[in-house]
Amino acid sequence: MPYSDYIVYVDESGDHSLVKINPDYPIFVLVFCVFKKAAYIETTVPQLQQFKFNHFGHDIVVLHEHEIRKEKAPFNIFKSKAERLAFLTELTGIIEASNFEIIACVIDKKKLAQKYTEPDNPYNLALTYGLERLHAYLIEKGEGTKPLHVVVERRGKKEDEALELVFRRICAGANFKGVDYPFTLQFAHKQVNSVGLQLADLVARPIGLSVLKPEQANRAFEVLEKKFYCNKSGNYKGLGLKHFP
Repeated sequence: MPYSDYIVYVDESGDHSLVKINPDYPIFVLVFCVFKKAAYIETTVPQLQQFKFNHFGHDIVVLHEHEIRKEKAPFNIFKSKAERLAFLTELTGIIEASNFEIIACVIDKKKLAQKYTEPDNPYNLALTYGLERLHAYLIEKGEGTKPLHVVVERRGKKEDEALELVFRRICAGANFKGVDYPFTLQFAHKQVNSVGLQLADLVARPIGLSVLKPEQANRAFEVLEKKFYCNKSGNYKGLGLKHFP
């Protein structure tokens, strides 16, 4: 089977409920991190594993943006602000050096609920936009027909079944161009300790904040901005970064 030379890891920031909208974070972000397998296995994975060995003495720890930000165990080991800053700076450096591209969709839930009488689920919308752009990206790379795996973290039986149904529907032609996508959804437990999923988790919130609070300093986004899928002119807005509505 001639699988694609690429693999995609997907994660989210925020929730997709339109019933209860968090006024402090009224958005839903879905991020697709697109890696060329050779670069992923030869460079990204070893660098992140070495980072874990250096700071924790083992590579079992799962890097999770929320736990790092809130300094929850095992990210409560720092003896000073300087030590924590050094940790974050090194991690940001690894992300900056990692060779991957980003396709992200940010759904403004307040505007969505106000604009449409019966708005679609924000997750479904973001997934549709993301997969459409992913397919266009792969066509540009000459990989538009090869089977490709899209990896997501398991959330629960009911949620996973609903996601798979929507995913299959989009890939079977329920998309902007009405074409089939050669994508397969691959679920992974958190315990799998996937480097790709951890990186997707780390980048999702900074992207969301860049849309929600564009005036706020955002060092992480400055790094990520260079990784968005863009057109020949270098513009990523509407392509690598879709903001809806």
